[in-house]
Amino acid sequence: MTENAEQTYNAKKYRTPDGVPADIVMFTLTKRERKTVTKTLPLRELKVMLVRRKKWPCAGMWALPGGFCQEDESIYDAATRELKEETGVDGGHLEYLGVYSQPGRDPRGWIISHAFFALVEEWMLEQRQASDDAGEVGLFTLQEALEELELAFDHHDIITDAYLRIQQQMLQTTIARQFLPRHFTLSELYQVIQTVVPEFKEPNFIRKITSTRSRQGILKEVSDEAGNPLSSNQYSQRPAQLYMFTDHEPLLSIYT
Repeated sequence: MTENAEQTYNAKKYRTPDGVPADIVMFTLTKRERKTVTKTLPLRELKVMLVRRKKWPCAGMWALPGGFCQEDESIYDAATRELKEETGVDGGHLEYLGVYSQPGRDPRGWIISHAFFALVEEWMLEQRQASDDAGEVGLFTLQEALEELELAFDHHDIITDAYLRIQQQMLQTTIARQFLPRHFTLSELYQVIQTVVPEFKEPNFIRKITSTRSRQGILKEVSDEAGNPLSSNQYSQRPAQLYMFTDHEPLLSIYT
């Protein structure tokens, strides 16, 4: 029965998409030192990388980096490849976001896009460059990207969805590590969270993050080879203990 079904199956009976691209929403946190007399944390801004399209459709418009998946690769491999080809960025945190298949979303035909989001440190984008398919590469704040630019295709919706996703993950997982050096102070961690989720306010953050039972094991204090605590006064008048993330992923509940 199975052999007969295989022999009679005809793929031409079924309509296939005209293309399956992988589009990537790449986020980073830029850092700018403040001009103050006293030591203080730098200004941080969440930004998204966009490329200006050179060809039809949407020539001249800003869009997410991406491209069509080939038959000999997975959609994840396509996202990784396109990210490298269009921006020169190799590596970072790449995660699946969702599928976008609204009819008419692309004038080239029935195009089903699989979107990803990536989180990278700013230094990884210093040498970013445009590929042959892109006129230029730029970093924009979320306000600029979503309110001031005319974006190609349905990329406004994709960026909005990706922003909501990383806001959720910033409060529920340890993805903040993607925007921090290996060793950091709790004030730096708090600032990163607030930069991505401006509504986040927790006056007892340091006490809660170091003592709440459900969060124990997420962070550990950094010590030297002799076991002495390591601290930093780069952004404060008095030395502050340095921390680092562990590999522990807590199972948190919205009810705890």
